Amino acid sequence: MQLTSKLPNIGTTIFTVMSKMAVDHNAINLGQGFPDFNPDPKLLALMNQAMQDGHNQYPYMPGIDSLRQVVSDKIEALYGHRYDKDTEITVTSGATEAIMAAVLSVVNQGDEVIIIEPSYDSYVPAVELAGGVPVSVEMEPPTNVQDTFRVDWQKVKKAVTAKTRLLMLNFPHNPTGAVLSQQDLDEIESIVDNSNILILSDEVYEHIVFEDQGHLSLASRPMLADRSFVISSFGKTTHTTGWKIGYCCAPPKLTQELRKVHQFLVFTVPSPMQHALATYTTDSQTYLKLPSFYREKRDQLTKGLAKTRFRPYKCPGTFFLLADYSAISDAPEAEFSMWLTKEHGVTVIPVSAFYKNPDSQMANHKLVRFCFAKTKETLDEAITRLSAV
Repeated sequence: MQLTSKLPNIGTTIFTVMSKMAVDHNAINLGQGFPDFNPDPKLLALMNQAMQDGHNQYPYMPGIDSLRQVVSDKIEALYGHRYDKDTEITVTSGATEAIMAAVLSVVNQGDEVIIIEPSYDSYVPAVELAGGVPVSVEMEPPTNVQDTFRVDWQKVKKAVTAKTRLLMLNFPHNPTGAVLSQQDLDEIESIVDNSNILILSDEVYEHIVFEDQGHLSLASRPMLADRSFVISSFGKTTHTTGWKIGYCCAPPKLTQELRKVHQFLVFTVPSPMQHALATYTTDSQTYLKLPSFYREKRDQLTKGLAKTRFRPYKCPGTFFLLADYSAISDAPEAEFSMWLTKEHGVTVIPVSAFYKNPDSQMANHKLVRFCFAKTKETLDEAITRLSAV
């Protein structure tokens, strides 16, 4: 039987590969980005109660009313922009589904989509499935451990053509931890002003920012909000990545098109989880305390790595930390990551995996990504093993 693949260049993701290796070699998995601890018992009790209360059938396609209201209230309080819960907010099956639905809803055959590299692995496949053409713009790598990757917005401007339909952004940034400044928002505005370019803003780590400024959402700028899909995730906020509950906020015309796709991708998302999250998230402390919660874990890993041959880099946001291993090995990042898992029992993710051409020299800076969304005990044991490298 002949079959023409729609994604001929896509194989099993590096996250799946490395997580399987972690199991096979009994390694500590600091690779894939999920906590190794349970969510708040209050949230689990709320979900159990929602099931007992009968919320076990199909909920409303865009998401239950109370959850969309909570999202609307939260964004207005944090970023000063009011999204209408009925026409501008959609609850999705995680942020990944929101990304796919957004791209499929506005990208047509031959449209160009600018993607900032390194980039999350679902972006390029989503664009290709929509018939679009991914246009990669590489971030500038850090020159010292007190720096982070940054976007050269002049390079982004040069990538814009008459065919550019969408600009995909992800801040706080996975895998680098970079965050946006007000100057960055100014630059983004200048790029899309007087154009038909839309924006997809993946902001799933919005509540894990360690800078005093906090998260600068694209929703905070009216001009940007008017042309953006702003996407976030309850999984990252409530330590429930396996629940796969996210949401997308966008102006009515964009939301209308996104929902057309959403209803045929998943139709809707689990009812009891929506009800539990709606009640739980009415308490703003459930997300406002996240920076201090994760700062402690970041600092624990940073201080621990500083005593090894790894060189940890600055981490302004997310629950990921980059570290340089050039004092240990000259191997490419993927090869080094596999060696570390097999020989020392700690699994990481090569930053090169977030590039279109992971084997290229441009994608290999001798950096690996550690996830610190782990218990103190897990991080301590990982540091002990890494100290022996």
